[in-house]
Amino acid sequence: MNEINRAIKGTNDVLPEESHVWQFVEKKMLSTAALFGFKEIRVPVFEHTEVFQRSVGDTTDVVQKEMYTFDDKGGRSITLRPELTAGVIRSVIENGLYNQSLPQKVCYIGGCYRYEKPQAGRLREFHQFGVECIGAAAPSADAEVISLANSVLKGIGLDKLSLEINSIGCPTCRAVYHKALKEYFEGKKEDLCETCKDRLDRNPMRILDCKSPVCSDIAKDAPKVLDFLCEDCSNHFEAVKAGLNEMGIEYTVNPSIVRGLDYYTRTVFEFVSGDIGAQSTVCGGGRYDGLMEQMGAPATASLGFAMGIERLLLVLKNSEKQVGEKPVCDLYIAPMGEKANVKALAICACLRDKGFSVQSDICGRGLKAQMRYANKIGARFSVVLGDNELESGLIRIKNMETGEDKEIAIESISEELK
Repeated sequence: MNEINRAIKGTNDVLPEESHVWQFVEKKMLSTAALFGFKEIRVPVFEHTEVFQRSVGDTTDVVQKEMYTFDDKGGRSITLRPELTAGVIRSVIENGLYNQSLPQKVCYIGGCYRYEKPQAGRLREFHQFGVECIGAAAPSADAEVISLANSVLKGIGLDKLSLEINSIGCPTCRAVYHKALKEYFEGKKEDLCETCKDRLDRNPMRILDCKSPVCSDIAKDAPKVLDFLCEDCSNHFEAVKAGLNEMGIEYTVNPSIVRGLDYYTRTVFEFVSGDIGAQSTVCGGGRYDGLMEQMGAPATASLGFAMGIERLLLVLKNSEKQVGEKPVCDLYIAPMGEKANVKALAICACLRDKGFSVQSDICGRGLKAQMRYANKIGARFSVVLGDNELESGLIRIKNMETGEDKEIAIESISEELK
């Protein structure tokens, strides 16, 4: 096939036969978020590159290896968003939302772009649903946001996921932890990959998130962050766990979770699946209390999560669960002749105004071909409209499932479709 007729590597088409599943999932996400008070926000697909360098972190794989960055015609460095939190926070700051009643609760659905090796559950263009809760410092906020993620996942039919949580502390206790990590990895520096050697001085926690098998093996015996939490961070984490316990949400404490972005503080969490191979994380998030200040606004406690829609759909597919209903054609009208064609258009318009899905022939096909088409699109009913029907005002409406038909007045079609 000619290259121009192929999708770019790492991107996928969503075909008409699949789109109803996407629509079901997206509708469930937004409606569930609304129950928790979250309202949708929409931000640009590209931002100034510095937005992501300052927020995501210049020691992360995302910034160092994966961003689609280019100079626009004005010579500005622009980046396609690799995630949405940074752009949302930029919007919150620019539009002064943090000066309004807090917490500000926003949610979103949008495409993201990362230059990675495409594989199952990991694409170069992918889509995320996420939420951001701006101005909430209490541990109950962490528990509520995790509860929202849990409700979304269960609402779309995923009830066999595992929740893993951790605390990576605040800047105060993390400085002590960084020192311990640095001392540990210094003795093994020669075995680290080149990227992690650079991270050792700049942000040793990033080594824990390295995908290299050698670095991952070395990191297994590294000091655990939970052993270095200050009293405030430890109390916060205990309160989060108490909230989850009270809501009956099961979890496992996993000290190795650090998340792949530098802006996280204190609580971090992931929902993981064992059904999609290496890319097992379907939802990840946590608290980022320093991000607003880092982006130039007053310090404002915040937290959120994002979940990859393609990965969720992959888990659904592997679980063989059927979600969402395919669009149904209530009636197919087969017109025979020019006058019938014109009348069919009028009938279709009238029935659509009443909320029915109706189609008629627009390809000039014969009756047999039209009936085959009506079967393929799964029409519930069909009628043939010709000169005799136009003259008498009566038609025979056929139930496509049972094969039964009966004569009715054209004006009473809508009554039969109810």
